[in-house]
Amino acid sequence: MTSRRRFVGSLAAIPVLASLGPNRAIAAPGRAGQDELLLMTYNLRYAGDRKPNAWRDRRPVMKALFDAYAPDICGTQEGLYPQLRDIAADQPGYDWIGTGRDGGSRGEFMAVFYRRDRFEPLEFDHFWLSDTPDVVGSATWGNTNRRMVTWVRFQDRRTRREFHVWNTHLDHQVQGAREKAALLIRERIAKIREELPLFLLGDFNAQAAGNPAYDILVKEGGLTDTWFAAKERRNEDVDSFNNFGPVARQGRRIDWILARARAEIRATEIVTFRQGGQWPSDHCPVAAWLTLR
Repeated sequence: MTSRRRFVGSLAAIPVLASLGPNRAIAAPGRAGQDELLLMTYNLRYAGDRKPNAWRDRRPVMKALFDAYAPDICGTQEGLYPQLRDIAADQPGYDWIGTGRDGGSRGEFMAVFYRRDRFEPLEFDHFWLSDTPDVVGSATWGNTNRRMVTWVRFQDRRTRREFHVWNTHLDHQVQGAREKAALLIRERIAKIREELPLFLLGDFNAQAAGNPAYDILVKEGGLTDTWFAAKERRNEDVDSFNNFGPVARQGRRIDWILARARAEIRATEIVTFRQGGQWPSDHCPVAAWLTLR
């Protein structure tokens, strides 16, 4: 694996604490219990000024969504550095870890937001989905957008349990790049001690249970799709990509939360939160409520 970085201090801050209020568009299965984890994967849609879905219009809706659901850890995709700073300013109970896919603050981030009062990041790193994964900004599989993984090893201050969270965004055009990315991720995950629970979050740009990239990670790689393992699934027929339009109900879920862990998964949800008809993003976040065993 690439050289690992020990966490030495707080990075940018991000929040998600607040009481359930009138902005709730749908009742969630509930906030995480005492030892439960609420994980979320969320493609934020990069910040832009074009109406009617400019970032300045989406930002307050995204704040309301985070306030309402209060995820313990949220892996985000497509966020740009100024956009992530906005979210951090709106959510002061959180810190985040990430780097731009083009290096430094440049390009989209696979940022991992976490509750600073509950979780301590012990180490983190990044690698790129290419033949040269340790080369910043590399892309060698025919994809024009650079793709990457950010991972963090956390310790839960409450339970003292350690676990990994990996966050990624596979290519939206090149199927071969998606499959090679899945193989590389699977190879890297195999190097992590099996006794450490591991969660892989992301926008995979591929339908769950309907793409070879999924098979590489789940059927062949031994990861569990928390969606299918959950006792309760909410909005099961909703597409996780909404394209800023009406709720589509064809059950196409391209945003996944996969696990290599002994866990009881109480519920999962494709979150259809809006305010005044405004979506916070062109994706719906996917959430999972679980307890490590």
